[in-house]
Amino acid sequence: MRDAPSTTAEAVCLFRATDQRRPSAERIVDDPYATLFLGPVARAALATIEVTGRLGTLVEQHAPGLITYVLCRHRYIDDRLRTALDGPTAQVVLLGAGYDTRAYRFASMLRGRPVFELDSPATSRRKARIVEEHAEDLPKVDVRRVEIDFSSQSLEDALIDAGFQRAAPTFFVLEGVAMYLTRRAVKDTLARVRELGGTTSTLAMDFWYLLDAPDLLSTAYRSSASLLHLLGEPVVFALHPEDARPFLSPLGFEIVDLADAAELRHRYVHDTRHVFPGNYVLEARTV
Repeated sequence: MRDAPSTTAEAVCLFRATDQRRPSAERIVDDPYATLFLGPVARAALATIEVTGRLGTLVEQHAPGLITYVLCRHRYIDDRLRTALDGPTAQVVLLGAGYDTRAYRFASMLRGRPVFELDSPATSRRKARIVEEHAEDLPKVDVRRVEIDFSSQSLEDALIDAGFQRAAPTFFVLEGVAMYLTRRAVKDTLARVRELGGTTSTLAMDFWYLLDAPDLLSTAYRSSASLLHLLGEPVVFALHPEDARPFLSPLGFEIVDLADAAELRHRYVHDTRHVFPGNYVLEARTV
């Protein structure tokens, strides 16, 4: 279990904060709360971005288009959540919530429905402190933070103890998490999600995969995992889009939508930005 808040989670929050400096027509994600969760270093980075108009060179050199992909991934899940909240969804579960602000951005649509935010103790506690400090700036919502180590603790026990309604229509989010887990841990987590959600729930998640083309650009993308390793969270699990259906089907999920880099760019990017091609996002229903 980590003994410090996730560096990657704050970096992802920084990416969302950077999009706020763009004109509204160009924004992929509109997150007015992201800056609240940035520490001193990230705030300094954001100030530099606002002056120079770019996010330095490290990310773009090692993983060009990664920032845009993270934003598109978030927007995709936002859109799926918006649709789910218009339906019979009774609760929302964010697995590996990090500094996700959906509970606050979707407060009016939630209409009192609980949002369960699961993450490591260090990240969860830091987020709780920030929320308390900015209570006047955030909408009042039913957020239930659950501290958990996905590799060793029971997802079922953690959720039930927090008041989760078994088999009720649930919107599960597993965003930016699967790539850091072992294949066994991913399968175990999804099996628990299926058991908990019954046959009326929805899952939105993303996967990382290695490009297999021999060109220099694909080689550069394959090496980009090293950047995340330097941040302390190495990529462990990969799944090619062609293998997503046979992987999820035996676990009780039916894919209803899958968006790769090209599709994400088509849906959400309205300027010249490119999307990192080694990832995709999907929506699946429990069956």
